[in-house]
Amino acid sequence: MPGGGPVATFSVWDYVVFAGLILFAAGIGLFQAIRGRKEASSEEFLLGGRQMTAVPVALSLTASFMSGITVIGTPAEAYMYGTPFWLFVFSYAIMSIISAEIFVPLFYRLGITSTYEYLEMRFNKLIRVIGTSMYIAQTALYTGMVIYAPALALNQITGLDLWGVLVATGAVCIIYCTLGGLKAVIWTDVFQMIIMLGGFVAVIARGAVLQGGLGKIWNDSYYGGRLETFSFDPDPLRRHSFWTIVVGGSLMWASMYSINQSQVQRYISCRTITHAKLSLYLNMVGLWVTVSLAMFSGLTMYSIYKDCDPFTNKDVGAPDQLLPYLVMDILADFPGLPGLFVAAAYSGTLSTVSSSINALVAVTVADFMKPAWPWLTEKQLSWINMGMSVFYGAVCIGMAGVASLMGNILQAALSIFGMISGPLLGLYLLGMFFRCVNSTGGLSGLISGLVITLWVGIGAQLYPPLPEKTLRLPLSVQECIAQDVNETTTMIPFSTVLQTTTAQPRPALADSWYSLSYLYFCPVGILVTMITGLIVSAVTGGCKQKKARPELFIGKSDLICFGCRKSDSEVRPFISSVSDLIEKEPNHIQGLDSPVFYDNEIALKEKDHKEKITKF
Repeated sequence: MPGGGPVATFSVWDYVVFAGLILFAAGIGLFQAIRGRKEASSEEFLLGGRQMTAVPVALSLTASFMSGITVIGTPAEAYMYGTPFWLFVFSYAIMSIISAEIFVPLFYRLGITSTYEYLEMRFNKLIRVIGTSMYIAQTALYTGMVIYAPALALNQITGLDLWGVLVATGAVCIIYCTLGGLKAVIWTDVFQMIIMLGGFVAVIARGAVLQGGLGKIWNDSYYGGRLETFSFDPDPLRRHSFWTIVVGGSLMWASMYSINQSQVQRYISCRTITHAKLSLYLNMVGLWVTVSLAMFSGLTMYSIYKDCDPFTNKDVGAPDQLLPYLVMDILADFPGLPGLFVAAAYSGTLSTVSSSINALVAVTVADFMKPAWPWLTEKQLSWINMGMSVFYGAVCIGMAGVASLMGNILQAALSIFGMISGPLLGLYLLGMFFRCVNSTGGLSGLISGLVITLWVGIGAQLYPPLPEKTLRLPLSVQECIAQDVNETTTMIPFSTVLQTTTAQPRPALADSWYSLSYLYFCPVGILVTMITGLIVSAVTGGCKQKKARPELFIGKSDLICFGCRKSDSEVRPFISSVSDLIEKEPNHIQGLDSPVFYDNEIALKEKDHKEKITKF
């Protein structure tokens, strides 16, 4: 039976399996590059030629946020805090409906490459640049965390040099992002998703054999307090409750899938809007399966270590190293299986990093380079796409150093999305649902929301909530194997360690404002942005504006009509018309402070498409 102390390290077969799977993933990128040489346009590179189908895009959507952080962090969450995290299955469902039924119709209708193009169409160029810059900062920091967390774990169990692993991660992603574009990223994500799920299944199956069945694992978890999933405590300071996860978590995940370029870029690459919506609903099922396997892996780990916690026993240095420790403890007798699991964690990292690099390139080219140098040819843009992939790969590797200063890696990653994506989502909702909001109101709301969320988020990082709010469950070391003959199993309870580490002067806001559940960062950002935007717009005369382009807003057909939109052959002519118009008549496309009216000149250019727009 597994116990405390050192565990085995990688065998030759583990290295073979690990390297083989990673090289195969990189080979997919090379294959897509060779196959798509004749179609080397910018749209082909960034959007897969808009010809992808629902299933591979759905798997890619799931894989791109089921990163190495998720593979390693979610089981540790179940091990230490129990199964409240499982309630995210409700959040995934709500997020999928919001994204598919509200945002997909809008983005498809406008035919955009960068989601932030909408901000210029609806408001002005300045807001688009600010939105893009916020996304770039958020994604670079998050991607650094994604690279660092699994690298730290792999360093613990394989002895591989930490920074060597970091650089190798970035290098592999750069190769297939640079050469293959979005098609390479999506098809590689499909392969990596299968590997991730296989890693979880291997851990659960071996744990069930050791513990005497899945029923024994469930029983141990029940008596260990790990199955107390539903808590309806309305306290907003409670880290995980039904309300924080279903309300705060839904909005946070909606900000990830509805406006985050990494995700939007995938579903707008689908050949039809029906495929795009279907990919989001299939992705929802994929998220359910993945989080369930990750949580059950954590419960398996608790069943095995319920009387000898490796973290309290100092066998590992961080919670994120618990699952890799378990893998080497229970799978070392099966050459190749530890390599499979490490490849699963690493695949999650490669998937997220590659999607981030591809999305960063897309927004940089669409939002900065094309407007600045409109004369660039397709061939020049293709070279720029490749060069930017290399640049952002290097930036993300560098940001891994910043990530090393963060605490709980899973919570920190989700907090970043809440702090930055929350105000952005609030801005999009203002633009889509409130015709009276002008650019001044939108900008004021965005800045206000960002200031508030950064204030609470940074404060929470500096002054973490006390144990009574985080509710970490008790862990035991009663049966640990003594590491030294002079040592006994008399260990300091982890709750005592927590109390001693938190016994320091704390400011007045530390136990109230800074202790707000990290899942509420996003709702706070949305509310502040929307309320401020509406007030400022009302004061500055936004509601007195003339009628603006209706396709920039959400209509009844967008909310109630699933799959009823006409084929792309009817949509694309309108998109081309608007794109040509923006290039030829830039004075007309300046947001609501210089409104886009249906004057005679524009009406002549769009006359043939007006009836089609209303049907959508």
